[in-house]
Amino acid sequence: MPLKISDTLAVVMIFYLFIFTSHRLIMEYKRITTKTLLEMKNNNEKISMLTAYDYTFAKIIDQSNIDVILVGDSASNVIAGNETTVPITLNEMIYHAKSVVKAVKRALVVVDLPFGTYQSNPKLALKSAIRIMKESGAHAVKLEGGSEIKDSVSKIIRAGIPVMGHLGLTPQSIYKFGTYSVRAKEKNEANELINDAILLEEIGCFATVLEKIPSELAKKVSSKVKYPLIGIGAGNQVDGQVLVMHDLLGLTTEFNPRFIRRYLNLSQQIIDAVKSYVSDIKKLNFPNEDEMY
Repeated sequence: MPLKISDTLAVVMIFYLFIFTSHRLIMEYKRITTKTLLEMKNNNEKISMLTAYDYTFAKIIDQSNIDVILVGDSASNVIAGNETTVPITLNEMIYHAKSVVKAVKRALVVVDLPFGTYQSNPKLALKSAIRIMKESGAHAVKLEGGSEIKDSVSKIIRAGIPVMGHLGLTPQSIYKFGTYSVRAKEKNEANELINDAILLEEIGCFATVLEKIPSELAKKVSSKVKYPLIGIGAGNQVDGQVLVMHDLLGLTTEFNPRFIRRYLNLSQQIIDAVKSYVSDIKKLNFPNEDEMY
């Protein structure tokens, strides 16, 4: 029985709708920008974010289609071995950022402004942000705090530099908190965080990280702002997630908060590999005949 014209049109429309929908689901972004992240939020596409601190790892991560690479001041912990993020300097952050930027072709590269480079006055904040952008080639900077640093954030944004905010547990203020426990559990602090998230959006931040806060609070914040929220220990009702690369890969094992998921046990794999290397040297099995000139 031949199809009617209306039936044929319906089939064609369903076909093109399928093609369009499939295309949206598998769409590849050639280069992630701050505008891209807002589009992803509006399309209900979750944003992936991971730290990197050197050329080699940044290149591998970028090839994995990560959306945002954060050159985090967590380099102070996982690279330099410091107890907190406080000691790392602006020059050190620029060094790490420059190494990462050289490797990245797709991801948006965001760099943490380190402790002491923006809190004291807006002019210093702008000077610090300009140095990072000019000397590393990064695409944006990230600052910790809300209303207390609003003048610094505003001055940087007015200069044309994209800013990502960071609220909740702010590691640069760890000596003030005295603990890495969950933040904003009490009503007053929760309300302050909500107000700060709204303030950062109004000032012009393109996104904000929410670290280690109750998932219900993160959900509430998300309902009150239109820009992307990236969680780390903030539940799944936000627009994306960020982890420290060393935690995700299992390079660090002594840090075990609930929000970390280790996708590899690379620390043990490296130990096993090096032990095999040492053993082969001792047994005169390395280099073998095929590995010599």
